[in-house]
Amino acid sequence: MKQVEDNKTLDMWETKVKTAELTDLALDWAVLKCECDIPAQFVSIPALLNGTVRVFRGDTSNYSGPVSPSTNWAHGGPIIERERMRLMHTEELGKNPWSAILAGAHYAEFGPTPLIAAMRCYVASKLGDEVEIPEEFK
Repeated sequence: MKQVEDNKTLDMWETKVKTAELTDLALDWAVLKCECDIPAQFVSIPALLNGTVRVFRGDTSNYSGPVSPSTNWAHGGPIIERERMRLMHTEELGKNPWSAILAGAHYAEFGPTPLIAAMRCYVASKLGDEVEIPEEFK
């Protein structure tokens, strides 16, 4: 495991999680795994630093900064627009009232917020119903 100052990057030991259950840093990490299209054998990306997911390319002086597409519209919104997702709210769905449907595909996911539903949908479309995530996120 690579050390970055007093913070740690993610060990590549991974565990499987249902895409429909991804939240917080695990969901952000999975979205970045889709967005970066970087082979899994490179441990330099995505990484956990100061409690946020960051993308490192090469050494630690070259990173994109904190990325949170599941909570920040500036990060998640462009993905929703690019993928032409449809978001809907239905009170009857209980704790996950938001749904996201990917245009032209057979993917739909649910979540407590529109961004969480949309990012789960995006991850499911790229990585499937189960995702391997670093053990730290379990």
